[in-house]
Amino acid sequence: MEPFGARLRRAMDTRGQLCVGIDPHASLLAEWGVGDDVAGLERFTMTTVEALGEHVAVFKPQSAFFERFGSRGVAVLERAVAAARQAGALVLMDAKRGDIGSTMAAYAATYLDPASPLFSDAVTVSPYLGFGSLRPALDAARAAGAGVFVLALTSNPEGAEVQRATAADGRPVAQVVLDAIAEENDGTAPLGSVGAVVGATLGRAGVNLAVNGPLLAPGVGAQGATPADLPGVFGAALGNVLPSVSRGVLRHGPDAAALRGAVQRYADEVRAAFAAA
Repeated sequence: MEPFGARLRRAMDTRGQLCVGIDPHASLLAEWGVGDDVAGLERFTMTTVEALGEHVAVFKPQSAFFERFGSRGVAVLERAVAAARQAGALVLMDAKRGDIGSTMAAYAATYLDPASPLFSDAVTVSPYLGFGSLRPALDAARAAGAGVFVLALTSNPEGAEVQRATAADGRPVAQVVLDAIAEENDGTAPLGSVGAVVGATLGRAGVNLAVNGPLLAPGVGAQGATPADLPGVFGAALGNVLPSVSRGVLRHGPDAAALRGAVQRYADEVRAAFAAA
């Protein structure tokens, strides 16, 4: 398969720089008027995919909201992944997996092996057992033409305790992670397949974001960030930013036209903010 970075670059250039999360919170299911059960989960998820699958570059399903329903919830997730990819959208599985050795290899096989029913175009991972612990996922992604997004500077305030801490060599821990990502992407064109997760709510990043890879920016919408905030956070790296919005779009369902309208408004705001930067 063509490398993820190349496929993402093309999707962002043709469909716009917007990622839509699929986060079936119990409160959102209630807003939609569907039950907090597997039937409600399926209606919520498949309506979102069917309404937006041909209009967004990337879907980001949050696996935890499916896992809470057990095997039947995971089955809904499998169907959603297949339907999203069939519609031409890329799927970034928000699983935030992180472990060592054979366990990390098993996580990689779950999301990055084309033979898996949960195979996705990319997956989020946590590097806080050491960046080297991610090697099984990085290798599996490269072999499959998939991608990996590594948590670097997250949008939650608690993240700073670890991510802004100083490593032994004097760099912030987040910079250590970003530098390792840059090394993985070195020499890759048009875009590396190893991305970083950098929150849109940070105000300013305060680190070097030149990783030659995509920068997933969660926090737009319900968490308080707006597209206008993105240039201040990402600066010269803005062209590689993939802003992610979930509840800001999903709360407009279950009406398909309303969902598409919300996506269009966010996409227009992102385009205007980036053009003005």
